[in-house]
Amino acid sequence: MKLANVTMLLLLSLGMSFGQVLFKVAADHAKKTMVNGFFQSLVTNAYFIIAVAVYGVLTLLWVWILTRVPLSRAYPFLVLAFVFTPAFAVFIFDEAVNIWYGIGLTLVLSGLAILVLKAN
Repeated sequence: MKLANVTMLLLLSLGMSFGQVLFKVAADHAKKTMVNGFFQSLVTNAYFIIAVAVYGVLTLLWVWILTRVPLSRAYPFLVLAFVFTPAFAVFIFDEAVNIWYGIGLTLVLSGLAILVLKAN
């Protein structure tokens, strides 16, 4: 797979994780400001609106990637969001992950490495 395609897939996964962080911030903010109901506090939340916009842009990027890379080769890269999102959660929200999570991620990344390096 071409380096440019791999780079775009990495950016897509990072963007998905960034969007998840924005959704978490929006959820926390909505929980604090839920005066007139959850829905109203969410749809008037700037973080939620930005997160939805990020996912809209990512959808366009995904479709563009699929014009260049077969779905069966591109889709496994989305597991990288399972690496980036918890890392952001640990550093931004001070969440904890345990050793089993790390072992699981190692296995997932090993599978991705096999697909990328050995699949034709």
